[in-house]
Amino acid sequence: MKRFTLPAVLAALVGAGVTQVVLAQSAPTVAVVKDPGCGCCTKWVAHLEKAGFKATVTESAKIDALKDSKGVPKAARSCHTGTVDGYVIEGHVPAADIQRLLKERPNIVGLAVPGMPAGSPGMEVGGRIAPYDVIAFDKAGKTSVFASHR
Repeated sequence: MKRFTLPAVLAALVGAGVTQVVLAQSAPTVAVVKDPGCGCCTKWVAHLEKAGFKATVTESAKIDALKDSKGVPKAARSCHTGTVDGYVIEGHVPAADIQRLLKERPNIVGLAVPGMPAGSPGMEVGGRIAPYDVIAFDKAGKTSVFASHR
């Protein structure tokens, strides 16, 4: 019987292009709840998928109740709310910031991009870009800047 070492098997899989399948299976899934009829939410989901996330999308007219139950501060709200690996993602948070969140795993409830700033993922409008911050929020509703985009 021929024995295969783990490095040899992995090398064969990489050579066969199997790594993409393995990576796709391990990609985090963002469960998104959006306001019915909102098109920018769909564009934000496409941004996440392009960055390697999986996404599920549900429409709900009761999205404010969801935001309340997830502890999203009123001043940090936007048109959609997502959850990923125990964190809440509110609004047009860039995929790179979500990846950083999942890597660093800070003790917060989640991240938010308040409102719908032009140039944020899903809000690309004719090249206009408005500076915006990604806000971290905790269980007490305390907020701090997690990332700035200028």
